[in-house]
Amino acid sequence: MNSAAISVLFDYEIAEAASVLQRGGLILFPTDTIWGIGCDACNEAAVEKVYALKQRDRSKPFVLLVDGLEMLRAYVEHVHPRIETLLIHHTRPLTVVYDKGVNLAPNAIGKDGSAAIRIPVDEYCLSLIRKFGKPIVASSANISNEPFPSSFQEVSQKVKQGVDFISKHRQKEISDNEPSVIVKLSDREELIFLRD
Repeated sequence: MNSAAISVLFDYEIAEAASVLQRGGLILFPTDTIWGIGCDACNEAAVEKVYALKQRDRSKPFVLLVDGLEMLRAYVEHVHPRIETLLIHHTRPLTVVYDKGVNLAPNAIGKDGSAAIRIPVDEYCLSLIRKFGKPIVASSANISNEPFPSSFQEVSQKVKQGVDFISKHRQKEISDNEPSVIVKLSDREELIFLRD
């Protein structure tokens, strides 16, 4: 298959996935870390479907994906300059917990109002977020307390059957990626690593 045909298929898949998200559906897709279950992070009913599929404790909010600093600023109350610098220079996938998420589904953020958000370094994810135009929930594609899938083949049938769209992109790849580093800025403006 030539590169033009691959590009058309990529664009078609991105458009189809974005359409499912617009309708409040769930998608199974490759992220910059591991395979994830995604939905519209601003749609409370859609986020609830992810909790139900994963059998996840409602007190554990999800990681959300945005396409860059401009979108990030629309969904958090404040981006500290130190975090902004970190986002620009960090090489590993980095999720930051912000004190106050805004314009997001109440069940997509913590009980304290915090929001865990990552800017992925992955063309598929970025293209999907740009096409959709809003943050996307990206929770690991496993049932809670089961191992993270390192490849599409390791995603359980229960998860595959519980989503409305499955990406064909990178299904044959076996990844040694792990979930992202998670950091938070303390009250004293020091970085706290919640997961590294």
